[in-house]
Amino acid sequence: MAQKIVIEPVTRIEGHAKVAVYINDSGTVERALLQVNEFRGFEKFCEGRLFFEMPQITERICGICPVSHHLASAKACDAILGVEPPRPASLLRELMHMGQVIQSHSMQVFELAGPDLLLGFDADPAVRNVVGLYQANPDLTVKAISLRKFGQEIIARLGGRRVHPNFAVPGGVNSALTPQDRDAILANVETMMSYVQDGIAVIKSWMEAHQSELEKFAVFSSGYLGMVSPDNAVELYDGELRLVDAQRRQLERFNGKDYLMYISERVEPWTYLKFPYYKKLGWPAGTYRVGPLGRLNTADKMATPLAQKEYETFQQLRNGQVVEGTLYYHYARLIEDLYAVERTRELLEDPDILSTDILQTGPVTNREGVGVIEAPRGTLWHHYWVNENGQLERVNLIVATGNNNYAMTRAVDSVAKTYVDGKNVTEGALNRIEAAIRAYDPCLSCSTHAVGQMPLEVVVYDGHGNEVNRISRGV
Repeated sequence: MAQKIVIEPVTRIEGHAKVAVYINDSGTVERALLQVNEFRGFEKFCEGRLFFEMPQITERICGICPVSHHLASAKACDAILGVEPPRPASLLRELMHMGQVIQSHSMQVFELAGPDLLLGFDADPAVRNVVGLYQANPDLTVKAISLRKFGQEIIARLGGRRVHPNFAVPGGVNSALTPQDRDAILANVETMMSYVQDGIAVIKSWMEAHQSELEKFAVFSSGYLGMVSPDNAVELYDGELRLVDAQRRQLERFNGKDYLMYISERVEPWTYLKFPYYKKLGWPAGTYRVGPLGRLNTADKMATPLAQKEYETFQQLRNGQVVEGTLYYHYARLIEDLYAVERTRELLEDPDILSTDILQTGPVTNREGVGVIEAPRGTLWHHYWVNENGQLERVNLIVATGNNNYAMTRAVDSVAKTYVDGKNVTEGALNRIEAAIRAYDPCLSCSTHAVGQMPLEVVVYDGHGNEVNRISRGV
């Protein structure tokens, strides 16, 4: 008999989503959909605000990746002023961004995805969590937590607090780095670098032992989009955007401020999350992936030596062709984690990092501004239109998770069809569907720009299974 299985909520991600799996009479999965059921509202309620408030407002979209919005917003505000921040200010912004990448990537690989990978997709849910991970491998778990703490401390030393910092402003930053804070961060860099390398060794060992899973778990062709340096190295803070196809041929290379010439968005009735795609190829041929796997497939190299060495190993996975398997996101994420720690050291050793030349001011010069950054989860756009007084008339945000929406939906469908037997549905099979989503590390509050209270619904049943009461908040 045909049935519908609903996985709600999807666990170990940021935000709220569910998956609907449709099974036909023969027990075969016909279709599976990722449904993001948060309300979209942030862009609209920002209208009328003064543009220079946006770095502090938009970082409240999320508590996991506030720095990404903080910096993308500041870059959009720079464009409205028509100024280029002084070099020391750009270095300091990038340093904060490296802290964001380190804390986010380290948490995702080990604390969110780690229980699936290291304890097993079919492990008892009671132990398939960070506590179970600690019990199985306390040394690795402590290192992962230390890495996240290191990234958060970079943010706090620059912006006054670990979450929702007060640092980037239009035209630069509002405080310089002290020698004491620089030295305190530098003192831990070598240790953190070794911790990331330990994590990479664990992931590579897991990959070697699970090749069959890697080769059938949500493997599909797509385009890839990411920021690159002039010589096509992975760039996370400032550069041009490069779009390649499934054969790694360059389709476009463009300034991120011109994104509307290349990117469009589609709406589907089952989700609040929109679907960006490359205009010239249309829908769905123009869909692409972003984030760690997208960036490593888009670029030709890494800009730091240890990360470059791992990148070369990554490229050998498919003899220099694009790496398509969804589970490889975790390996790519740790390569970027290593790059971020190396880049942190480079930034701290730059003589300009302690300069007090950190702000370039000016009047409203342009009626619109675009800020682009590579958030941990992928390419992030902030686009503001203002009037002559600097009040926002319109706001557009395309967030990393939105860019990956089609890929996540396709991954969910692929995994459901590969692992779910409608006549014998197991918890492990359903967990694999969730794991496909976790690989993309979605931030659904970011992607739908959620506002208001966290949705919550409590349903009370009597001993016979009859509903006797229902209490809802924000549903």
